[in-house]
Amino acid sequence: MNVTSGQPAPPKAQDGKLARWLVIAVLCAMLVGACVLGYLGWTSTDTSVPASGYVALVLGVVFSLVVGVGLMALVFYSSRKGYDEPVVLIREPESDPDDGQSGPR
Repeated sequence: MNVTSGQPAPPKAQDGKLARWLVIAVLCAMLVGACVLGYLGWTSTDTSVPASGYVALVLGVVFSLVVGVGLMALVFYSSRKGYDEPVVLIREPESDPDDGQSGPR
């Protein structure tokens, strides 16, 4: 390993490329496996879904999208209005003993 001024040399570009290709290959294999499993699960039965099942599916998807979009809108709104800023302590001015008001005890 080359050491220059006490710091190790950066890793070779070849090491990073191999790791990237390995990760891509593993993810592609997982995608193919998920697709095969989904296809087998979809076609392994001859059960039909009633119309009420499709209506429930559509309503569930629409409701989930409305909730997701609404929550993201609230996140952007609160961020732009400054509600996400850190808390700042505003100290109250100390009262003079001559003004006749009694301070906290």
